[in-house]
Formats: sequence, structure tokens, C-alpha cells
Amino acid sequence: MQTDAPVVWLLTDNKPGHRNQLKGIGNRLRVRAGAALHWIDASERRVPLWRALLGIAPAMDPSLPAPALIIGAGTSTHRLLLALRRIPRAKTVVLMKPAFPMAWADAVILPEHDRVRPGKRILTTQGVINSITPLARTTEKPEALILIGGPSPHFEWDDDVVFNQITQLISDYPTWRWTISGSRRTPSGLTERMEELASLRVSVVDPKRTHEDWLSHQLSASGAVWVTPDSMSMVCEAATSGVPTGLFQLPPKAGSRVALGIDRLIERGQVANWSDHTHVMDRSRGDKPRLWEVDRAAQWLIRLLLSRGSR
Repeated sequence: MQTDAPVVWLLTDNKPGHRNQLKGIGNRLRVRAGAALHWIDASERRVPLWRALLGIAPAMDPSLPAPALIIGAGTSTHRLLLALRRIPRAKTVVLMKPAFPMAWADAVILPEHDRVRPGKRILTTQGVINSITPLARTTEKPEALILIGGPSPHFEWDDDVVFNQITQLISDYPTWRWTISGSRRTPSGLTERMEELASLRVSVVDPKRTHEDWLSHQLSASGAVWVTPDSMSMVCEAATSGVPTGLFQLPPKAGSRVALGIDRLIERGQVANWSDHTHVMDRSRGDKPRLWEVDRAAQWLIRLLLSRGSR
């Protein structure tokens, strides 16, 4: 069905969330279609608006092989993506809702909370795609992971509320060992308070000192994970792993599409509310609905743009 070793250009703005989406879709295209992946830093190529509007490509590295797919994630990649859209036999794909008419791309992949109607060339996903691969089996060891974000446009952030919930978890489950990690958005005051929790059964990790695959490795060693809901990316990474996932309780801001997206994941049983500790921590828990949207997205792209009938 698919072409032999299609070449895929991945246009990145190097923001962690966007790069994670590109890594995820690229990896699945490599596994399922044998794709050869080439990363391109969009910030290194200034593209005038007229080139983007007319689809006139800027000078590119001559060593790059001709692409079958060009995939961009992040607003800063859009001008380059549009400028490259007339390369012969290349198809363009944009991840997340673009700032330009969607008809200008050959395919769009975006989360359902963006409220865009699915179509022949528009795929909506449950949450945000990411690079996590579901685990075949989760550990039975009493090891738990806590992922802390920070202030966002989607939830009312409160350091005291978050810290109190962290300490409650540690107190309520004294036989568990805990690993706590903040993020680049975590307030410094909360970070300092979390560091004071370090003990024989509590490890506090500096996110600036973790490697690119730290989260996937940590998830594979965890029997439960708790995440603040402000980051849809973190929530979806945890849920995709298959590790039972619970959410800290923070009030959603009015009209937040991300908060509505989180509610849908809760309704489907893919993550649990703060009040439902048993669902996350119970060793006899049952199976939860599978979530691996990046794999579904890759299969969709292969059928739509890489199969022989699509050319």
C-alpha cells in the first residue's frame, strides 16, 4: 500500500510540546511506512510573507532528499510550510489548528477540543498526539510519579492547593515510593517547597537535568502517575503510556477548550479525577480504554497521502 521509504521533513520551532508531537508522528511513520526522517529548524530560515502566500520555496540544504511529506508543528513553522507546499509530489501536513486556511495544507491533525469538524483531510484526535508508546504491561511495584506544571490560560493555579495535594498523596500511600518533577512553568516557590519533601521514599527531580527520554523511562517504571491538568501534553503523555493516571484538582477557567478536552478524557475513563484515588492506586484495577492517537494519526496519513491510490 505505502511507498518505499518515503522521505518526511519535520519542521520544528524547537518548543518542547511541538517537537514532541513531531517526534511522535515521525516515529510512527518510520515504523509503519519505513519513513526516513529529516529535522528542519524553521527558525534558521526566515521566510517573507510573499513566499508563504505564493508557495515559493526558499533555498534549502541541497543534501536533503526530496520529501513525500512535510509536517510542521507550531505557528513559527507555518510560513516555511506554506512556502514549501508546491514542491513537486510533496504533501504538507500541519499539526494543531493553523493560523492559515486549512485548505492550504494537504492534511490537518488537531485535537478535538479545537472544535473543528473532521473531514476527508482533517483528523481530530482525543487529546494531543505525543511520542509516548503504550506499555505492554505496567509495573506492580509501588512506584508513583508526580508531574507538576504551572500557571496557564486554562486552570486557576494555586501553589498551596497543589502542594497540599502532593503531601496528601504521600501521606495517604505510605508504602509507595514517589518521584516528583516540576516543569519550566512551575513557580520557583513551589519548586523549593517540593525539594524540601525529598526523603528516602521521595525523589525530587530537576527537569532541567533530565534527558529527552526521561519521561518515557520514568513512566515505564511507575505503577501510577498524578499530573496537574494545566498541560494537555503532560496529561496525554501519561494517559498514552497506559499507566493509571490521576489529575490534581484545579478550577478550570471559563471557556477553556483545553479544560473541556480534559473533561472528555475523564468521561472516557482514560484519566481519573482527584477524588477517585482508588481508580488510580488500587492494585486490582481493571483495564482502561486504550489511548494511542499518534499511531492512529500515522495510519490515517499513510492511507490519505502515502498510499499509491492517493497520488
